[in-house]
Amino acid sequence: MAGRGQRGKKRREAPPQLAGNPQPFNTPPLSSVPLACPPPRNCSPFPSPEPQRGNAREEEREEMVGPQYDLVGNPLGAVRATFERTAAAATAESGGSDPVAAFRGKDWGACELFRSFLFEEDGLDKVPVLDASNLGLIKPNNLVRYRGMVQDMLGSEYYIGAFKDGSTWRTNKFTDFSPFSMPHPCDSHLWERHLFHCVPAPGQNSWTLESSPGPDVRRMSSCLATELREKRKRDGDNGDMDVSENGHEESPLFCKKLKEDDVHVPSSSTEVAEGVPEMNGGDHHIPGSSFSCLVKVYDMPDSQVKLNDVIEFIGVYTFDPELATPSDNPDDIMLDLIEDVTVQLPPSKVPRLHCLVWRKLSPHDFISRPPVVEPSPSILKGIRQSLLSHLTLVLGNDELAAQCLLLHLLSRLRNRVDVVTVGRLSLNFTGFNRESASIFGNQLYSLIQKLVPYSQAIPMSIEYLNTATLQPRKDNKSGRLVTGVLQLPQGSHLTFDETLLQTGSLTSKGVENTMLLKNLMESQKVDYDFEYYKLDMATDVQLLTLSEGKSNILPSDLVVPFRPSSVPTINAGSEELESWRWYLATIRSLPQSTEPETYQMIQDEMVSAMRDDRSLGCSELSRWLTMAQIIASSFGEQSLSLEHWQMVKELERLRKQRLQ
Repeated sequence: MAGRGQRGKKRREAPPQLAGNPQPFNTPPLSSVPLACPPPRNCSPFPSPEPQRGNAREEEREEMVGPQYDLVGNPLGAVRATFERTAAAATAESGGSDPVAAFRGKDWGACELFRSFLFEEDGLDKVPVLDASNLGLIKPNNLVRYRGMVQDMLGSEYYIGAFKDGSTWRTNKFTDFSPFSMPHPCDSHLWERHLFHCVPAPGQNSWTLESSPGPDVRRMSSCLATELREKRKRDGDNGDMDVSENGHEESPLFCKKLKEDDVHVPSSSTEVAEGVPEMNGGDHHIPGSSFSCLVKVYDMPDSQVKLNDVIEFIGVYTFDPELATPSDNPDDIMLDLIEDVTVQLPPSKVPRLHCLVWRKLSPHDFISRPPVVEPSPSILKGIRQSLLSHLTLVLGNDELAAQCLLLHLLSRLRNRVDVVTVGRLSLNFTGFNRESASIFGNQLYSLIQKLVPYSQAIPMSIEYLNTATLQPRKDNKSGRLVTGVLQLPQGSHLTFDETLLQTGSLTSKGVENTMLLKNLMESQKVDYDFEYYKLDMATDVQLLTLSEGKSNILPSDLVVPFRPSSVPTINAGSEELESWRWYLATIRSLPQSTEPETYQMIQDEMVSAMRDDRSLGCSELSRWLTMAQIIASSFGEQSLSLEHWQMVKELERLRKQRLQ
């Protein structure tokens, strides 16, 4: 067995992957083996769900598995019970041969049990949401939900997934340390799990955040502190051995070492994060990077989770500020397999989540009250008119600017053909100065924050360009990816304020940052610095620039002179905002096509336009086609028509009048 100094070599690095389409929950089918698990004897911060005798599904489950599981307060009990029952049945069927080998990379029914509880029995609302406000206050080994962006992919680690204890097979799956005393030597199986360092999605707006159900923070804190004191008392009474809930002795090597001072429960993530290396390189320009979580995903094929994906993980939460660093004991089998990543992310500072169920999140998943009706064109047209009217008021009754802003908010990257990106529509409002930006710009950004899941406002000053860390980079000494401002989830919105630019000189870092932004604007790619080489990472970010004249730093697809005639003083209601969010998410997800006859007519129109105006190029005509497709989608239509093309030509005519 390799010594502790060799642990880093056991981790298989996984290259960063590009974000893809949302995937369904990835749990395998439920095992048909009947299960039983007694309720836990320790207190849970959240009440156990009451059996509903009138529910047919509940009665079927009662008959199959016996008493109701406390899947929130004791998820590991359910995992162990399902495993031991299934392994015992497999042993009987195999006639004594190794029955556990078939479980490698597979589920034996535990994950499907949780999936059924969460999504078929409405158990999701009973699961607390792990965030910075309750970090360290939820009891360890409870079931939690965590939503975050995959900031770094830490490869895979191997662990002893199953071992034989006498005649009984036991599992260490979904845990950091073995809950049992492991014989040495013993029959065992090495299994694999994937490690992801996750952070709150950069720029995530407040309306997307979920509040945690259950009792308040004080009650959670009191419950946790009481249990830690009781456990310390038991540790003192029992000497060197601990007894687990089901009566098995635990080795002190796998037990939590509690400090001698009074139990202390931290009040926020700021306190527990002290001493953790900052993965933002200490750059204050990068928001939301103080709270993070190390997520361990099981039974997952490669490339299903990608860098910068925003994912909801549901699993077993482990975190203890009192947990001491494990001792370097050569007889400790499990500690030999602990990854070197724990040096950078110690378990006493960064919580772990052993994932049972996960899914990639789309904008629709953040909408709390989506309409129950189908998105028919008639409904979408009504919401479109409502949103367009509000945008017009916010922009000082500038109808042309409002039309272009709506198209910008509905744009998304639909395809890549070599270096050509199809579907993007960056926007540059000119005619702004510092005074107008403080009025209209602030109102506009405030509205964007209320409409899209992720948004950030970036002050384009000389100081910012010279000091901000925009580029993510790999720290080869620690093996970690240090984030940058431009490491963003798909669908983010950035608003650049160029009215802050003054005469000055750019340093080499300022020039590099300028090139990064220009590359993002033109190709929807971000260069990641891996020290010895650069890697282009594809992204999909909406880019809006407010400037006095046409921006030379950020060459936008669409330049519109801003002409307000009044000062906005209107605020939207919560119901209106909900409908607009649903509208934007729905339209952006609609497929788009063009009938061959319509496409031929539009192609003839393009040829005629180029004949009349020799200054027209392929890029401008491509933008016209993109705008026409977005206009068609904005009305809920999935097919482009000649009418939509004529609307684009009228918008272009009005826009060019302002440019003269």
